[in-house]
Amino acid sequence: MQDFLQQTLSGNAPGVTSGSSPHLRWQWLDEGILELTPPTPTQQAVAISAGIHGNETAPVEMLNALITRLLQGELPLAVRLLVLFGNPPALRANKRYLRCDLNRLFGGRWQQFENCPEAQRALRLEQALETFWQVGTHQETRWHLDLHTAIRGSYHTRFGVMPFSSRPWPDDFMQWLAAAGLEALVFHRAPGGTFTHYSSEHFQAASCTLELGKALPFGHNDLTQFQAAAQALAALVSGDALPPIAAMPRRYRVTQQITRNSEYFQLHMSRETLNFTAFPQGMLLAEDGETRYFVQQAREYVLFPNPDVAPGLRAGLMLVEDNAHNAALSNDAAEPVK
Repeated sequence: MQDFLQQTLSGNAPGVTSGSSPHLRWQWLDEGILELTPPTPTQQAVAISAGIHGNETAPVEMLNALITRLLQGELPLAVRLLVLFGNPPALRANKRYLRCDLNRLFGGRWQQFENCPEAQRALRLEQALETFWQVGTHQETRWHLDLHTAIRGSYHTRFGVMPFSSRPWPDDFMQWLAAAGLEALVFHRAPGGTFTHYSSEHFQAASCTLELGKALPFGHNDLTQFQAAAQALAALVSGDALPPIAAMPRRYRVTQQITRNSEYFQLHMSRETLNFTAFPQGMLLAEDGETRYFVQQAREYVLFPNPDVAPGLRAGLMLVEDNAHNAALSNDAAEPVK
């Protein structure tokens, strides 16, 4: 296996589907799905996915560079690793998706769209993740990092979206997210159809959707913006020390979801509105027939505003800051975390 991304984009199965070196064993499981196993037993299993949306190419390029280093023996492997390029046909077409938004179909929601190619892919990714977790030991630590880019620009260039979970987040996982250079974390308060919610809910994995910059075609990404994330990923899979943490991420929580339910939906925001733009209490955000969405609290921030989604899907999230946590960050800002 020379170049996992190019092999995936070719649309063909590799001539050789497994191999080994003194550093690892690898096995091609299906289109865009590769498993790597270290030579010695480990207590950590990590799934890293990218390309769930086919036009979000920066994380795909970054992940492929990491896999190439592992396969060439430039980097040791210290964890069981599953790599998933989520939607290869959409990657080849440079489209977000071909017919259905793949990142709304997990947790069995794909059953509502059986004729959609993304529904079949969601099932295959669920199966791959389930098999990967099941072959490990009960003592394994499970992490899932799903790498994305945002459609729009953002006041926080790098941020993470945490799935709803009633379990406390592991300290080492939160430290890793900070070391990856995330400027903000957004905490969901309800279940969803995302890949990370599926891994968290069904397999108790510590999981996060990482949003790294803005969606651009292959070859147009400035990967230097995500150097901290690339270094943190390399440290994670190799067992090396994390890069220094420049600052802990600010925290936000979701207060309401704006949903488009009909062709009459109107989002009262400019198409240039950045993620984490603040709006004052009482402002009309969107309307859909008789349904209206207003800012409910003193100040709310918008995330993922998109009036063009299909009916029934999310057209935006509204957030509030975790004031207690962020105030503590402000007090500590003068002294970077080591």
